[in-house]
Amino acid sequence: MNGYERFMSALRREEPDRVPLWELIINEPTRSAWGASSLFEFIEQEDLDGITIFEDTILRPVEDPGDMPSDVTRKVVDEWGIVWGQTAFDIPYPLTGPIHSEADLSSYSPPDPADDHRLASLKRAVDQFKGERAIVFLTHDGFEFPHYLRSELDTLLIDYIDNPGLVHALAEITIDYKIRLMRRAVDLGADAIVSGDDYAGRIGPMMSPTHFREFIFPYLKRSVDAAHDLGVPYIKHTDGNIWPLMDQLVEAGIDAIDPLEPIAGMDIGRMKETYGDRLSLIGNIDVTELLPSGTEEDVEEAVKETIAKAAPGGGYILASSNSIHPAVKPGNYRAMVGAARKWGTYPLDQGMVDAYQTRNYVQPWL
Repeated sequence: MNGYERFMSALRREEPDRVPLWELIINEPTRSAWGASSLFEFIEQEDLDGITIFEDTILRPVEDPGDMPSDVTRKVVDEWGIVWGQTAFDIPYPLTGPIHSEADLSSYSPPDPADDHRLASLKRAVDQFKGERAIVFLTHDGFEFPHYLRSELDTLLIDYIDNPGLVHALAEITIDYKIRLMRRAVDLGADAIVSGDDYAGRIGPMMSPTHFREFIFPYLKRSVDAAHDLGVPYIKHTDGNIWPLMDQLVEAGIDAIDPLEPIAGMDIGRMKETYGDRLSLIGNIDVTELLPSGTEEDVEEAVKETIAKAAPGGGYILASSNSIHPAVKPGNYRAMVGAARKWGTYPLDQGMVDAYQTRNYVQPWL
């Protein structure tokens, strides 16, 4: 099997020749640790089975940035009017948005998803990888962009109580844009979709299941349905402890759940037992403690445990529990990849599976 076949087989909950390897995001210093000058080179160099592609957007420097947070090197504004702070590793996070009231919404125009520049990176990925590695296009559903537009997450959550109509209006703007762009991406050659909206922190979701049902579920389901109408699978990425939302995520029709943070209580063995007949599983290799500060031997043990719990019968893609962020030791990333190739070949080593299924490598950090 090649990477594309391996990845797509796992998303169908089938058993490929070995456990596929993928990451949502790969940051420096890992990305260039062994000489790669771009993500595309890194994917080739490490022989990963899939690549994540973001839409291309135009960023303009903020002319008068004013006071900046200590970790921000510059401020930029995107085509939505959202101001982002960029850190030393060019990792952005939202600072302010353009919608401060319903009056702002009445005069607001989102960008055009049909603009030619939006899919330049996807076109390059299709030219280089189509049919050889899975091309996963990142979208969003109805949660993150509304709170980017409203400037603060807390503001949006208060809107759930005080101004639900505004919440739905922002979600409609977002989902209309994202579905239209998704259709273009699949037409161009994307093999799968991943939604990047995070719903939870370590102790639980940011909203109640009731509010999730009212304000997020309808837009997530529309996004999933659009992907399925286009004939591609849908991966839902969300950090944190999402147990209270899992039944709704399954009901929405997602094909896979990522990244299953073990340190947030997302035990992958329990997930396999509860939802493994309906979902493919992705992730679980801890990036809070293990990959930044563990030894390479610790990493291999974690990989063996995760494969033992999640990979029997197929339907598992190995990845980190979030992304390969700047604090990850490059050597630990390579140890993770090497251990996956050593222990993830089917048929799995039954002795290893029996020995590791009941372990819990994150216990010291809980």
